[in-house]
Amino acid sequence: MIKVWGRTTSVNVQKAMWTIGELGLAHERYDAGGAFGGLDDPAYLAMNPNARIPVIEYEGQHLWESNAIVRLLCALHSEGALWPTDPWHRARADRWMDWQAASLLVDMTTVFWGLIRTPESGRDWVAIGDAASRVNSQMGILDAHLGYSDWVAGDSMTMGDIAIGALVHRWSNLPMQRPDHSHIADYYNRLKQRPAFAEHVMIPLS
Repeated sequence: MIKVWGRTTSVNVQKAMWTIGELGLAHERYDAGGAFGGLDDPAYLAMNPNARIPVIEYEGQHLWESNAIVRLLCALHSEGALWPTDPWHRARADRWMDWQAASLLVDMTTVFWGLIRTPESGRDWVAIGDAASRVNSQMGILDAHLGYSDWVAGDSMTMGDIAIGALVHRWSNLPMQRPDHSHIADYYNRLKQRPAFAEHVMIPLS
């Protein structure tokens, strides 16, 4: 049984839960973070000293950082599929997970917090606009890549798509101007066909 701490509206929690759903793993999830609080509790800090979500408890051990959680669960339960066995194939999935964290997430977070979680009167429109422009530029890189393959690491879905797909959903539903990236649109439609994605990721932005 996997225990997960984190609220469903967190994109990082969504990545962990989508993975669990894809793998059909028994789990329990506990609301934490945001309005639920609890991240400064000593018991929580003992599991994750960063006071962030998600964190999991599995096989008697704790793990934080969403991409690390995705990698672990895929390695344990989906070797040869979500976790590619060929090192080059796995590296192609890994690079998109790292790209998501290093090149896309910071600006996406600025846009998301500015448009969704900040009252209109308090929004920094310059910062939001600059970040949105950079996000759209980065998504152009993804769109060009998806013109050559259905999934980020090749012809089948891997763990890389879990990291990327969660942010594709967020980008596609933010109240912002977006270029017409047709390959991302097709990719998003493929993701929507996956029950675990629909359950754990396709929820209203809040």
